[in-house]
Amino acid sequence: MPDNITSPETTSRNRTKRLTLIGLMTAVLCILGPFSIPLPVSPVPLSLTNFVVYITVYILGRKCGTATVLLYLILGTAGLPVFSGFSGGLGKLAGPTGGYLLGFLFIALLQGFFTERFPGKKSAAVAGMILGLAICYTFGTLWLAGQMNLPFGAALAAGVIPYLPGDVLKIILAAAIGPKLRARVRKI
Repeated sequence: MPDNITSPETTSRNRTKRLTLIGLMTAVLCILGPFSIPLPVSPVPLSLTNFVVYITVYILGRKCGTATVLLYLILGTAGLPVFSGFSGGLGKLAGPTGGYLLGFLFIALLQGFFTERFPGKKSAAVAGMILGLAICYTFGTLWLAGQMNLPFGAALAAGVIPYLPGDVLKIILAAAIGPKLRARVRKI
């Protein structure tokens, strides 16, 4: 059989592997997402969710990484306690932190785009993470401001500024760990 033709068995195996990895990474998001540290200056808790999204996209790529985040959001919206503070339900998604939760989709899409468009370039993946996080923060801050009737600057001070040092660390760690995890998963 020529090298450029994929057998049905290979296609089926690849599909099964992708679905398994989506399920696994969704489970990781659901397990780590609820763990959070409330901050007294903000209704938005400190969590590892965006870090797990970064790692997920490194491992799965743009499409499957975004599907994983979407599945996580669907499970949380359905009421499973997978959001920060072991909460879930439509009320959580519609509440003050809902914009940040939906913003994880922007992170997955943009990091995935940059990672796939410039394979092997950590700087591109980091740029995608930063751009995705900036859009996530903009969307989330606008949502927070609307929900809590705050001026944009006050919402930014409550929902973004306290988290920036941790986000820098999460991006650095994801850029260091992500490619190694991706290489290992590719060997499976």
